[in-house]
Order: sequence, then C-alpha cells, then structure tokens
Amino acid sequence: MSNRSAERPVGPAIKNWAQPPRPDGEVFAGRYVTLEPLSAERHAALLYRAYVGEDHVWDYLPYGPFSSASQYHRWVRDSEGKADPYFLAVKDLAQDQWVGVASFLRIKPEAGSIEVGHINFSPALQRTPAATEAIFLMMKWAFEVGYRRFEWKCDALNHPSRRAAQRLGLSYEGVFRQATIVKGRNRDTAWFAAIDAEWPALKEAFEAWLAPSNFDEQGQQKERLGDLTRLVRVANDPTL
Repeated sequence: MSNRSAERPVGPAIKNWAQPPRPDGEVFAGRYVTLEPLSAERHAALLYRAYVGEDHVWDYLPYGPFSSASQYHRWVRDSEGKADPYFLAVKDLAQDQWVGVASFLRIKPEAGSIEVGHINFSPALQRTPAATEAIFLMMKWAFEVGYRRFEWKCDALNHPSRRAAQRLGLSYEGVFRQATIVKGRNRDTAWFAAIDAEWPALKEAFEAWLAPSNFDEQGQQKERLGDLTRLVRVANDPTL
C-alpha cells in the first residue's frame, strides 16, 4: 500500500456491535399508549371510525383516503404481517380507543438503520402525550435492541411533520429533490435522524417531558419537548 493510500481518511472501526433483530410481534406499552402489530380483524373497523371525515390525514401518504370501511379493511389486511413496512396500531389508553397507525420501514439490521414512517395519527391522537409517547416507544425499542440510526423522512411540503421530527429530537439532514412521485405529484423528501450516541440524552428528555409532573391540572405542559431536545440536535431545520 502506498503512503498516499495509507493516509486516506476512513471511518472509525465499529467494535462490540451486533446486528439487531427485526421487529417481530412486540407490543409496546407505555403510560399513555399501547402499540401492537396491526391486524385487520382487531383494528380496521375502529381505526376507520377514527379517520371518518378527516380526509386531510391522508394528504402526504401514498394511499387513501378510503371511501368505505370495507375498503380500509382490505388495505389493513394487505398491510398486516409484512416485514417491511412493519405496521403497528396505536391505542390511546385514556380514550381506550385505537386512534392511529405507524410503522417501522427501510429496516436494515446489517447497517443498524431503521426508519419510522407511514405515521397516520387521527385528530383525536394528534398533539397529545400519547402521540409523543408512541414515537418514543418505537425509538426506545430500536436503540435498545442495537440500531445505530433512527430515521424520519417526510414530504418536504409537510411542515407539521418536519416540525414534529425536530421537536422529537431528530436532526435535520437535508432535502432530497425529486425523490419520488406520490399520487401523481412530485415529492421532495426531507430527512431527519437520531443516532445511538444521542439516545441517552434524548431518552432523558422524553422521560422528563412525559412525566405526569410536567403537566398542570388542565393538562398543559410546563416544559416543551423541543426545548428539552434542542441541545441534542446537531442541526435544525432552516424552514422552521
């Protein structure tokens, strides 16, 4: 090997790391929410009811809205049990209702990378501690079984999703222009991610925010999660 080749920079060696498992049947139970593998029989009718009259929740997804309960049931039946994307149904424990869906996708155990996506939280779930805890539980599982990178991608025009990713402590990594076509329209894709080195601080931030003591008698937060995660993020979204 020449001296020139020997001096070329390379990434650090990965030591004492084992390839993590794929998600497979786990139930994620928290204080405010439970997530379990999506099932047409258990969840489709109840989830459809949560989305009725709220067609806007499908705007940035590659499917939907669905015109009938049977049409949505078929979609859930076709989606359940897939290895990637791996869909989960979300139950708000205070409401005792199934009110949303999320998934792991682009699961690459060999690289230690996993993405959260296909997030479709009904208005009844949005902007609640349960919604935040749902993503926290997915992130917690991913890092604690050994994933090195937790990704979030969304339509670059979907500013609520970009704002949510940053609030949750994921760092902005840029926009892939003309990344794909969704429902006949161009989609630029905004990328966010957290890595395992950031997880201990992010976990502490989530646990502090989700604690009952962080909410007053009216359920209003005392500290904002975005403030707690600000010091962990290595880059902020310039559009926010």
